[in-house]
Amino acid sequence: MRRLPVVTNQNSPLPNPGDAGQTDDVHPLIEVPALDRLLRQRHPLVLLDARWRLAGPPGIESYRKGHLPGAAFVDLDRDVAGPPGPAGRHPLPASGDFEAAMRRAGVSGDRLVVVYDDADSTAAARVWWSLRHFGHDRVRVLDGGYRAWTEAGLPVVADEPEVKQGDFIAAPGRLPVLDADGAAALAGAGVLLDARAAERYRGEQEPVDPVAGHIPGARNAPTSGNVGVDGRFLPPALLRERFAKLGATDALDVGVYCGSGVTAAHEILALTLAGIPAALYVGSWSNWVADPAHPVATGDG
Repeated sequence: MRRLPVVTNQNSPLPNPGDAGQTDDVHPLIEVPALDRLLRQRHPLVLLDARWRLAGPPGIESYRKGHLPGAAFVDLDRDVAGPPGPAGRHPLPASGDFEAAMRRAGVSGDRLVVVYDDADSTAAARVWWSLRHFGHDRVRVLDGGYRAWTEAGLPVVADEPEVKQGDFIAAPGRLPVLDADGAAALAGAGVLLDARAAERYRGEQEPVDPVAGHIPGARNAPTSGNVGVDGRFLPPALLRERFAKLGATDALDVGVYCGSGVTAAHEILALTLAGIPAALYVGSWSNWVADPAHPVATGDG
């Protein structure tokens, strides 16, 4: 795998296809029966509830109505992103802030972390990516999320657990990231995927950001195509086939962006399952359009 032909924010190379950036062979996903078995065996793990929707309501409301036993709530806007601004709507948080938030949730360096959201892993993937970027390798996403857990008839609780403070140490730079210049270069020298819905990519509508369209040269790959109707990820072979049709393979440098770096993290997880390393443009479209000098493309590209 070649290195990105651009400088990333953290000067970190793309991981090799063989390990996809994981140093202890922890698979990115865990299924409901496997998680249930670990919990019944009282396996030492940390459960994170990351339910979140861009338009609300706040995920904490869902958490208080019911969550997996022992799960601590993490707020994507507050705990997994920095303050919105020119860097984007969900920029990387400061290392110290992320470390403190994860410690409050019980995250420790030697303990497996399992994160879930409502169903399709959009928010959970951003937490998964962030923990790995900041140095925690043992992180898995519950495939199918809260919905899959409850559909299996497994218990939920409303009481908030007493969480023991974790000892996680944030060491950023473990996963590759792109800035605006890097994304622009990659659109020409490699493959830059736009993970937003097709109508936003084409510039037909833009419900969140002030400018509609996409980065010139980017290819549209909506995250909705990564999962089935049940919210679970497609099998790796189907994901590889999907990305290959878009020109994204492990033989090229690949980057991903979306509106603010949330659904793009979901795309990174899907690419990881397909065996394709990729860099995240964390600032994404919300950072791109903050500079009026950046060109904007519309249409199918």
